[in-house]
Amino acid sequence: MKILLTGANGQVGRSVVMALSNGGHELVAFNRQALDIGSAAAVSSAVQGAQPDLILNAAAYTAVDRAEEEVEQAYRVNRDGAAHLATAALELAVPLLHISTDYVFDGSREGHYLESDTVSPLGVYGQSKWEGEERVREILPNHLILRTSWVFSPHGNNFVKTILRVAAERSELRVVDDQRGAPTSAAGIAGALLQIAEQLQTEGETRWGTYHFSGNPYVTWYDFALEIVRLGQVAGIIDHEVNIHPIPSSEYPTPVTRPSNSALSCERIEQHFGIVADPWIAQLQRVVETLQSR
Repeated sequence: MKILLTGANGQVGRSVVMALSNGGHELVAFNRQALDIGSAAAVSSAVQGAQPDLILNAAAYTAVDRAEEEVEQAYRVNRDGAAHLATAALELAVPLLHISTDYVFDGSREGHYLESDTVSPLGVYGQSKWEGEERVREILPNHLILRTSWVFSPHGNNFVKTILRVAAERSELRVVDDQRGAPTSAAGIAGALLQIAEQLQTEGETRWGTYHFSGNPYVTWYDFALEIVRLGQVAGIIDHEVNIHPIPSSEYPTPVTRPSNSALSCERIEQHFGIVADPWIAQLQRVVETLQSR
């Protein structure tokens, strides 16, 4: 199978590249500099030139707070870019796997969010990702949208790398304890997408639509930080004791309110594809070990 990948320098994109580094599929990978998905002409040219069997869109504008000021850029990538890729996929009669986010929800629900639950984004980032989803649905029947949450990896900017860096410099941290969700490794997301691609190759069809995929169990940012610091100390990245204090979101104001509940139900992807995420603790240990070895 020939896969065209966008966002090759992002967390998930890099994980896809690494997963396919030993072969198995032919990969045509574009980073942001090589392909501006906000340009319809650029996308059409890249897709027609590559002639892929499948498009995997891992490109996104993910600066949640900055999106409130860079509104046009957020929509250009997250909404328009998704639409351009769906249009190019339709013209070539190939499927599109598209990554979305828990931020399409406002976090007010009790319990886990289902794929069918009403969306209510709290900011530009979430709204632009939701509108991107809608464009994909409108344009391309053969699509799969994968919503995920709290992505971490050894690459790029993420909560794990931030906590390790700050904890290595300080002995006191304050971390929000009233936002709940599921940390998800980029490697796990890449694995899920490639497993779906494998099924497409062998069966030629799949159950199209929207699916949730995230790690387990569900925790708060405070709980997550505790485990990050513990593993950082074991790995020798942090060489001193660190006191982590739980605080409410009101004591850590941001331009955009984060969902208080980002728990995604992953039953649908397990039922349809047999895909179950690894516990995030095991994935976190691998990421910390990778960072320690650098």
